[in-house]
Amino acid sequence: MSTTETPREVRAEAKYVRMSPRKARLVAEHIRGRSVPEARAVLAFTSREAAQVLQKVLHSAVSNAESNHGIAEERLYVKAAYADSGPVMKRWRARARGRVARIRKRTCHITVLLAELPYDAPAVEQQSAAQAVEEAPKPSRASTRKKTAEASKKKTASKRPARKKETAN
Repeated sequence: MSTTETPREVRAEAKYVRMSPRKARLVAEHIRGRSVPEARAVLAFTSREAAQVLQKVLHSAVSNAESNHGIAEERLYVKAAYADSGPVMKRWRARARGRVARIRKRTCHITVLLAELPYDAPAVEQQSAAQAVEEAPKPSRASTRKKTAEASKKKTASKRPARKKETAN
């Protein structure tokens, strides 16, 4: 058996938030997979109401991690962030000719799941990826243009059927 440690996870929820889950999901997508300091910066500069609520939930999750598990904020990343739909309050509005229109006041449950970063694994992967990009040779554009021009001449010559010349009567 291997002795690999499973990363610890911490979770925080905000229930019955008076906001459409669709609008909350738009902001939750921005922070999913990011480190906690980066997610906080993204939420600070997002000009949507859902960003403030998500910021509170993220702060709560970080506080849970620090107080319950002793994990520093820099060691955490957002593993999952999602908004599930909650109960819908139905209201009625009077319309013309004695009719009514339904107004749905939606609520949602926002959940943020944080996980501990593996030790030094991402830093090594980022450095090796950056070195691979620098070392890879770039093809010259002139040679690719010549090849495509030659290939297009060959294609057009073989595809066109021979035309019969008409003689004047």
